[in-house]
Amino acid sequence: MVSKKEFMLLFRYEPSTEYQPTEADMNEMHQQWGAFIGNMAIQEKLVSTHQLGFEGLQIFADRSVGEGIHIAERQTLGGNMIISANSLLEAAEMAKNCPILSVGGTVEVRAIQPM
Repeated sequence: MVSKKEFMLLFRYEPSTEYQPTEADMNEMHQQWGAFIGNMAIQEKLVSTHQLGFEGLQIFADRSVGEGIHIAERQTLGGNMIISANSLLEAAEMAKNCPILSVGGTVEVRAIQPM
């Protein structure tokens, strides 16, 4: 019997001030995300998921606080999902169905290490 492990999927995308999705675009994306998350839940592989807001603060090494969210290489973190899978490769296969990919985003799959 293979022991299930937990993996975190990190969803990144490039925010755009130029493109504002229509209500129909937003509804379609919500349906795609609902299907993606629902499929994970039906398979009993979903542990948790979170969408991140657009407001944030950054705390730097010198303890100073900056307003805004971190954007690197024009991408920011939009949310995460923790799933259970038998291996990193299985988790990556599951991530290939993520709706963020259809809008040019990326999914990073990382093993979770207990603390």
